[in-house]
Amino acid sequence: MSVQGSVPTGDARRAVTFDGVGVLIDDQVLLLEASGAVDAGQVLALTGANGSGKTTLLRVIAGIQSPTAGTVRVNGLVPDDRDARFRRALAALIGPAQTARDLTIHEHLRFIAATWGTGSAAATEQADALLAELALDHLGARYPHELSSGQSQLAALAMTLARPADVLLLDEPEQRLDADRLGLVIDAVARRAADGAAVIVASHSPRVLEQLADDELHLTEDV
Repeated sequence: MSVQGSVPTGDARRAVTFDGVGVLIDDQVLLLEASGAVDAGQVLALTGANGSGKTTLLRVIAGIQSPTAGTVRVNGLVPDDRDARFRRALAALIGPAQTARDLTIHEHLRFIAATWGTGSAAATEQADALLAELALDHLGARYPHELSSGQSQLAALAMTLARPADVLLLDEPEQRLDADRLGLVIDAVARRAADGAAVIVASHSPRVLEQLADDELHLTEDV
């Protein structure tokens, strides 16, 4: 796989940098020599066909997948899920959200906020605000398994946004969303970027690229 496209420019103190990142598993190349960076308040879009390595790159930045080659830094830190500083710096929506069958969506949001030190009253207010922002306020009392696929996608994003993060990673957030719901997601992500979050989003949606991306990194498979 090769990389085409532009990458952000700026000083060396960036929210996220990745240089020459490659992933090889069982002689299969999942990602080869991806390099880029994103500053606080910027949105970097990862584009390319399925299989070009977008999700793999996000997993490496999130500390879920170890790179075979190259380096990654998030707020100057090597991705390490055991490092509390790294966990607090980054929130990621990659794949289905992990949920508990016996907690409602509102309870999930309050629990996540409380896990990160938010008091009970503030956690409730934050949960209410997130549900309203994503037009889920009428579904807060439902359980995850009672939601439609589009509602589940929005709930997963709400759970991702319920925790503190300087860096936000999103893997194809447009999945299973109609135009109105996608607009809600775009607006929510734009607000986080305006508040200073560095965002990396993998997407096939022209609307996401047009309305959100400050820069684009295009990944292509070697033929």
